[in-house]
Amino acid sequence: MLKATLRSFLAHKGRLLLSALAVILSVAFVAGSLIFSDTVSRTFDRLFASTAADVTVTPKETFDETIPSGRTLTLPASLADRLARVPGVAAARADVDVEGLTVVDKDRESVGPTTGAPTIGTAWNPTERSPVELTSGHAPKGDGQVMIDADTADDKDVRIGDRLTVIGQEGSFPVEVVGIVTFTTTNPGAALVFFDTPTAQSKLIGDPKGATGITLDAADGVSDPVLKQRVADALGGDRGAYELRTADEQAESDVEQLGGFLDIIKYVMLGFAGVAVLVGVFLIVNTFSMLIAQRTRELGLLRALGADRRQVRRSVLTEALLLGLVGSTAGLAAGIGLAVGLIGLMGLLGMNIRTDEMVVGWGTPVTAYVVGLGVTFVAAYLPARRAAGVSPMAALADAEIAEIGRPLRLRAILGAVIGAAGAAALAGCATASKTSSAASLLGLGVLLTLIATVIAGPLLVRPVIRVLGGAFPALFGSIGRMSQRNALRNPRRTGATAAALMVGLALVGGMSVASASMTKSFDQQIDKTLGADFVVQNGNFVPFPREVTERIRDTEGVGLVVRSQFATIAVRLPDGDRVKTTAAAYEPQLDKVANITYAQGDSAAALAPGHLAMDKDFAGDHGVRVGSTVPVEFQGGRTAELTVGALTDQESADGFGSQGGIYFGLATLQKYAPGGQDAAVYVNAAAGTNADDLRAGLEKALDPYPQVQVRDIADYKDLVHDQIAVLLYLVYALLGLAIIIAVLGVVNTLALSVVERTREIGLLRAIGLARRQLRRMIRLESVVIAVFGAVLGLALGLVWGVCTQQVLALQGMTALAIPWPTIVAVMIGSAVVGVVAALLPALRASRMNVLAAIAHE
Repeated sequence: MLKATLRSFLAHKGRLLLSALAVILSVAFVAGSLIFSDTVSRTFDRLFASTAADVTVTPKETFDETIPSGRTLTLPASLADRLARVPGVAAARADVDVEGLTVVDKDRESVGPTTGAPTIGTAWNPTERSPVELTSGHAPKGDGQVMIDADTADDKDVRIGDRLTVIGQEGSFPVEVVGIVTFTTTNPGAALVFFDTPTAQSKLIGDPKGATGITLDAADGVSDPVLKQRVADALGGDRGAYELRTADEQAESDVEQLGGFLDIIKYVMLGFAGVAVLVGVFLIVNTFSMLIAQRTRELGLLRALGADRRQVRRSVLTEALLLGLVGSTAGLAAGIGLAVGLIGLMGLLGMNIRTDEMVVGWGTPVTAYVVGLGVTFVAAYLPARRAAGVSPMAALADAEIAEIGRPLRLRAILGAVIGAAGAAALAGCATASKTSSAASLLGLGVLLTLIATVIAGPLLVRPVIRVLGGAFPALFGSIGRMSQRNALRNPRRTGATAAALMVGLALVGGMSVASASMTKSFDQQIDKTLGADFVVQNGNFVPFPREVTERIRDTEGVGLVVRSQFATIAVRLPDGDRVKTTAAAYEPQLDKVANITYAQGDSAAALAPGHLAMDKDFAGDHGVRVGSTVPVEFQGGRTAELTVGALTDQESADGFGSQGGIYFGLATLQKYAPGGQDAAVYVNAAAGTNADDLRAGLEKALDPYPQVQVRDIADYKDLVHDQIAVLLYLVYALLGLAIIIAVLGVVNTLALSVVERTREIGLLRAIGLARRQLRRMIRLESVVIAVFGAVLGLALGLVWGVCTQQVLALQGMTALAIPWPTIVAVMIGSAVVGVVAALLPALRASRMNVLAAIAHE
């Protein structure tokens, strides 16, 4: 049996190649994501471990900021002298590090990363652990000199002697490049600008006696934990105001901050792997089902010669495991190549990781083979059981195609039960009043309806394909009639082939409806709430210095200017919950630039000193009323008792904004968390000033500040559309992968079908069917199968999309939009996919020798 199995596998290796490609893609994405994330993690582990000081002292952060406020927490630089006297401290330095700088050249072009990585200004305090070394020029001396890293200098063509302008939170100032530093470790992608310490203190944080942290070197024989404890003892009562970390703890903290970025890449990659696995299962099931159907006589002979059911089942599963072994090995190699490509891509984005440091941990090949072998084993199990049921009498039959004519009663019952459960879950999702329960029901409903559609798909083949191919006889005559009947011949096979395409299209259909609904909802909300002629914001929403606001005020034609800032706060509510959120702060003229609907109170009450506004639904959930007093914690440790002055009824998108919709007056924020920068400035034109003229004036006035942009309502909508489009592009990429595997499935099905119908094709050719007609027949069969999968997928996706919109409605996005152009384009694309998938099988069929085909058994 083992010899027979190996010979059978090698005899059908051409047929199994397309199925192996599905395994290869699945394993490649899994292995590539693991190798890439392990390599980047190991690289940055070494970077942070080699550059972290023995003990670091920083101001204590009340909580991490989700949206930058522009505030830089500082501590007294004199603390370094105080801590230098602690026993076991070899050296103490006051450091200044500020992110969010903008540096421009003489042409007012930004000198810095364009990938979202920050430009960091730092004081030049070189140590043996510094990640850079001076390689050209000299260290900065005085407030007009800086050094810049070599990677940024090369990318932006900056040389020693060039004049630049630095725009920081305290304003802008000119500098001259006097030195170039080169990374001795991995370049994380940021741009580094070095100042002398006095300049960094005065120009970057606006405090000549301040610092952003103190770094301490331990004396010989003193461990980091021991030194940390001594420093904590020396701080005494001030200990609560500072965060103390050893080198290991600092490195771990830095890795955690980077972890979010790495997780995004990792989970996206695993998402691709999941789609490849899911769609690949359909392909492998279909391939093995068809191979077993074609080998009915062969399996019957094995049974007649004495092979029992278990041996036959084991033989088919062994073939599947051999396929999985080959596919996993090739997939692992492809995954390594994919990881190399990702590392190269990170290099283009400024994160220079060396491929010779690539990490292939023991878990990666183990996972790769578990995935590859597991997919093929699971996919081949049912066909293997079916093979074991082949009767020895089948060897005596002239032809027997398994499953044709078998009733679909069990599928109908099982599909109806699971489908009913899925429909109930989706109905519950549409009527739920809480987002968490609605989202859970949505996920359950999506899973169950997908399974039900896959199970019941063959039941839909005959009614749907009769409609889809109804025009074929009229358009293509007997060729069209035969192609339609070929697709109807084996509903199980047609359903399984179409299922691979259905999964991808259901995903894109659902997400297209959700994204179109989000876009329409945000458009309606912007039209309803934004009353300003223009909004000036940073391109990536980072706050900008007050100097920009003053430029706006001084622009000719400007009438009203209203500033806004953001702050991360924590609110303790009457029901005992502590909610961390991002609050907004506005100047008193808010009503003149925004249209806010209040359930109770007004803007005057909301922005009054010591007051705040809150969303009415959020307030109701937590027992808050107008007049309630709530404790609010601000960054830096200050707390305040603020009175609820107003409740809003904005139907705002909580899931994409600040939880609770909390905002207060700018004066209140400045009292408890001073030093923030403006996040947005709302501008109205003065009486008699044309909006287009004002825009031109604002853009000219803000030309020295390339980080800020002037937007009107249309621009604001485009900005939101672009952000939503990023998610949609990811879905389209997943769709592309699913289509690639689905095309392989259609090709495989048609190729095996051609082999299965060899004698039939020979007879058709013998009675006058031309090669061109034969190719057309196979292409039409492929098209109708692909369109059938598209119809099922899009119908399912539309249901998912409508239910997803109901979940989004609980977050304020109440508009429903169906992107009909996308739906139509997908249907047309599916027909094209069918044509492309049929090219090779149709060509092979048309080249058959007629006499050899008729004699084929």
